[in-house]
Amino acid sequence: MRVLGIETSCDECSAAVVVDGHTILSNVIATQIELHKPYEGVVPELASRLHTEWISQVVKAALAKAQLRPDEIDAVAVTGRPGLLGSLLVGVSFAKGFAASLDIPFLMVDHIRAHLYASQIEHPLAYPYLGVLVSGGHTVICRVDGYDQIEVLGTTIDDAIGEAFDKVAKHYGFGYPGGVALDHLAKEGDANAFLFPGPTLRTKDHPYDISYSGLKTAAINQLESFWNGTSAKSAENIAASFQRSAVNMLMKRVRSALEETGMKRVSAGGGVAANSYLRSELNKLSEGGYEVSFPSLKLCTDNGAMIAALGYRYLNDGIRSDFSESASARVTAFKKQYLQRVKP
Repeated sequence: MRVLGIETSCDECSAAVVVDGHTILSNVIATQIELHKPYEGVVPELASRLHTEWISQVVKAALAKAQLRPDEIDAVAVTGRPGLLGSLLVGVSFAKGFAASLDIPFLMVDHIRAHLYASQIEHPLAYPYLGVLVSGGHTVICRVDGYDQIEVLGTTIDDAIGEAFDKVAKHYGFGYPGGVALDHLAKEGDANAFLFPGPTLRTKDHPYDISYSGLKTAAINQLESFWNGTSAKSAENIAASFQRSAVNMLMKRVRSALEETGMKRVSAGGGVAANSYLRSELNKLSEGGYEVSFPSLKLCTDNGAMIAALGYRYLNDGIRSDFSESASARVTAFKKQYLQRVKP
């Protein structure tokens, strides 16, 4: 089955063609980074307008790279939630029109589930495994028993890890995108220059929840209080110290979840899964006998391939979306309960 995947949830306009959920024929990503850079953040109205201008050409490019005609596509999958509503509607509307014109199946996919599934395209893991979703808007630790069978074990109670990276980077003028710039600076810094605190949130009911607002506040408003007194107060040292603290907070909960659930496999996904320090720390788990998987860098960012791949799994199980369904900006699939066979 040749599935066209379309992703327009934020500021990446992407289309991909994936065969049977694992063979990527094309994965075209048109980024809006340079156009949002003057604002040091994504401007929703600008993002949706650019998607409107670009979507047709991006899909044509994906089909051309896959060496397929439109009538050779068997189904269309598109991000339906969550994200910027204006941006989502561009992709969903285009996907509906494409599918309707060819009388082929149409499916709206949950963007967050697609990030969790992305590593399965290139490096399949046997179920169950511990899923770690880390992005600008989400931080989730979960048990994954199937492509749509997910039990949320812990989430952020405030800022997502990617949001914390971006806000600290913006405050200190590290560059845009903030997470990428901070990671680059951190490679040249001393991670012991600032000894930032980590919150203690562990409770019986919520043992794997995490909070980044306190760490972000410490790095932005209380830097002097956590300086070691000797190292330079350089951008590189601030970045390295903050990055280590943020990632170590997450890894502490990941290790606890692995030990306490008995799972031996872990997979990460989302934009922050491209962070070099996080990837290094996750790889260290393999020294303890754990099987570790995360997507290639191109599949960490928002992309159409993960949408097409996950869409294939639903479509192969006979699940479709009705053309009357619309996009939703909110996360509706992740609650602290066992999620099984949810409507995509």
